[in-house]
Amino acid sequence: MTEVNLTHISEQLQSTNSRDRLLALVALRHIEAEVAVPLILQVINDENLQIRSMAVFALGLKKTDACLPVLLEILETESDYGIRADAAGALGYLKDVRAFEPLQRAFYEDTEWLVRFSAAVSLGNLGDPRAHDVLIKALGATETVVHQGAIAALGEIGDPRCVENILNFAQNEDWLTRQRLAEALGNLPHPKSLPALNYLSKDSNSNVASSAVFSRDRLLSNSDWSDLL
Repeated sequence: MTEVNLTHISEQLQSTNSRDRLLALVALRHIEAEVAVPLILQVINDENLQIRSMAVFALGLKKTDACLPVLLEILETESDYGIRADAAGALGYLKDVRAFEPLQRAFYEDTEWLVRFSAAVSLGNLGDPRAHDVLIKALGATETVVHQGAIAALGEIGDPRCVENILNFAQNEDWLTRQRLAEALGNLPHPKSLPALNYLSKDSNSNVASSAVFSRDRLLSNSDWSDLL
């Protein structure tokens, strides 16, 4: 992008019109991270929550050395729980294992389910095996959406120790929870994974059934897992 266009974006970010600032953030999607991040940081504390949310999310997609400390500070000090949840989600996109402990604290200590959900999902995105115990605990949450996030995250980590725990959701009344289970089992080589997927492939919900068939085919086609099934 030309220097003139970048100047225009910078001017839009300083506009008193929130629509201008939103359009500027959208335009930064196509700018390389080293150039975009300093501009994004101009509105990271914007008075408009939608703009702040977009800016926080953008930092997760534009990975530079400046992003991690900013997102960690927001996660730990921000008063608005929606923005904290955005920061937790953005940290997952960065895939920086230094975020593990802050995300773990957010899951255990934050009082808002949305933040805990985002933290659980991001722990899965990090792929850090240390997240196993945190995510198993998340399965005991009262909120269905937290169960879904934890099951999906456990599938991302791929630690088959979780299979016994997540199979408790095979008959859950929420079809999306069952679908997340079917998707996760495709990444979890365990003697009980294939029978569970055979069961879920007959689910009354077509989304669950198709996900189970896809995961079952994946397990059966992976010769490295054949001795575990």
